[in-house]
Parts: sequence; C-alpha cells; structure tokens
Amino acid sequence: MLMSWGLSLFVAFCVVAAIQLYYYLYFFRRVGAWKPRQREVSQQHPVSVIICARDEDENLARHLPGVLLQEYRSTHEVLVVNDNSVDDTRYVLEEFLKTYKELHIVELQQEAKLIAGKKYPLSMGIKEAKHELLLLTDADCVPASEHWIFKMQDAFDDGIEVVLGYGAYKKQKGFLNKAIRFETFHTALQYFGYALAGKPYMGVGRNLAYRKATFFRNKGFSSINHIPSGDDDLFINKVANSRNTAVVIDPEAFTLSRPKQTWKEWMRQKNRHYSTGKYYQRGVKWMLGLYTLSFVLFYPLFVASLLLYDWRWSLIPLALRWISIGFVWGKAMKKLQEKDLFGAFIFWDIWLFFYYVIFAPAVWKKPKKMSW
Repeated sequence: MLMSWGLSLFVAFCVVAAIQLYYYLYFFRRVGAWKPRQREVSQQHPVSVIICARDEDENLARHLPGVLLQEYRSTHEVLVVNDNSVDDTRYVLEEFLKTYKELHIVELQQEAKLIAGKKYPLSMGIKEAKHELLLLTDADCVPASEHWIFKMQDAFDDGIEVVLGYGAYKKQKGFLNKAIRFETFHTALQYFGYALAGKPYMGVGRNLAYRKATFFRNKGFSSINHIPSGDDDLFINKVANSRNTAVVIDPEAFTLSRPKQTWKEWMRQKNRHYSTGKYYQRGVKWMLGLYTLSFVLFYPLFVASLLLYDWRWSLIPLALRWISIGFVWGKAMKKLQEKDLFGAFIFWDIWLFFYYVIFAPAVWKKPKKMSW
C-alpha cells in the first residue's frame, strides 16, 4: 500500500517537473536568447515622456536630470504631472523649468475621489501629451543611460503599439536588496518570456511605452478605475497581443529605482501588486496559475517521493529541472544585468517556494484602498 502511494506521488512529481520544464524551455529561455532587431536605418519618433509625482521633491531633484539630459535630438518632451503635492515638488520643477525647455508641468489641484491610485494623474498627463508615442516612468526612477528614450522608441514599428522595458533596482548591500532584485528578475522572466512567445500580459510602469491612440481607443483606464493599482499591468493585459507588442532587453534601455529599505515596506508593495492578478484575462490567469501551482507543488512532491519511493529515481527530475533553471537563469540574468545573483540560483529557487506561499493570499484578498 505504501509503495502504491509512493509510486503515485512519484508520478505526480514527474508531471509537475515536466510542466516546469515546459515553461522554462518554451517561454523563459527566450529572454536570454533575445537580440535587438538589426535595422539599416533607425527611426527617431517624437516622444512624450510622462512622469507622475506626488510629494517627490527629493526623487525629482535626484533623478529628473537623467531624463532631461537624454541624447535624443528628435522632437520630445518630458511631462511631469504634479498630483496635489504638499512638499517642495512644485518649486523643484519650477527650477528645472528655467533650464530645460522640453520640460512641461501639469499641476493638479483636486483629488479624483472615485479613481484609485495614479490613474487620474496619468490620464491627465496622457491627455496633455503632445506626441503619439508615450514613454512612462516613475519619479523614483532614473534611466540607466542617456540612450533610454532612443532605445525604447526605436522598437516602435508598423503595427507595434506597446513596448515593454525592464525596470531594475539599484544594487545595494544586504539580503533584502538581493531578494527584491531576484523577485524583479523572476517577474521580468515571466512577462518578457510570455511576450516573446506571443502571449504578452503585463508591463511595469517604471519602464513602459505605448501609443496615445491605443490609450484612447481602449477608453483609457475606465474599466479599472475602481482598482487601487493596475495602471500598468492591467492596462497592458487589456490591450497587448502577439501582433502589437515589442520587447526591449537592452541595458541602455533599463531604468533604475531605489528598492524598499525594509521588509515591511516591500511586503506591502508586493501585496498591492499581486492583488491585481484576479483581474487578468481568464487565459492569462490559467497560464500563470499553472506555472505557480506546479512551482509550489514541486518541492513537497520531491520530498514525498524521496521518502516514499526510490530516492535514486526521485533525483532525476530534480537534476533535470535544476540544470534547466541554471541554463535559463544564467543567460537571462546576464541579459538583465543581474548575474551576481546566479551563484545562489538553487537557493533562490527554493526561496521562491516560500515566497509564493507567503504572497498567495494577496491574489484572492480584496485590495485595500490606498493612495498611489
């Protein structure tokens, strides 16, 4: 009887391992294999960079010059939406305005009480934008190079309406920093991998571009105004498809942000982000859910089959999966400039199991109302 249970658990373990291998070898390997498209002539479209800011005087003083000093000779503007700030944001922006003619400021004096998060200020920024191509980032982000605008807009071609970029976090000392950067890498591995396989489902507002016409054709954020977050992932989930989405995985096109400094702040941030998952399209939820479920089941089934079945056979699926992860993560981490995390890839793989268990309740909990 015990042997029968052991065999059943081993078979289940093999099935789960096979599902994991499918995701890694079909979807995620594409990230490390990505290469920029070779063009004989690169285009430079007019671009509107949009940044929403609320009480961000220090971040704007530190990071806005990196956006304003971009090497981009074509027509462009940097539009900052000051959303009811009560600190010195207004005065910081006025000082920049004296020097940089491409800077434009939108001052919001009233709260949008029935629209959660930063959707209202972002919508106002898009409405005021002069150009068709919109490049979005946050006040606490700085471009990784002076070619950020050029690299992101260069991905727009005939039929392309959405461009997904990478919003990295700055490297600092400590385990929390590595955990945040690894989680960011793993999330990017998914949304880049799925997009490259023709199944885009999200982007991150720290580094994202789309057409103004696409925004208005889909009635902006009207269908998600009641949800606290989702101005980036839920909107892209709605408008992106295999034909209209491009990916840019170029270190010069990254943005860099300062990560959270305490576990409490980071967990609050992740709970808010994951609370939008329930609003994804049904097919996307199934695709993401199967990956997550197989991940969560992998190690418990490994331990069970190790104890209740032949341990030598149980090691084979484990080894195949670790080899595949090492191959895929190694190339992708190098591509995303996170290769310092690779040496502990087995640890991070096990860490993800506990991470999913901790944050799983956020998927079905009702999101809390909060300011962005």
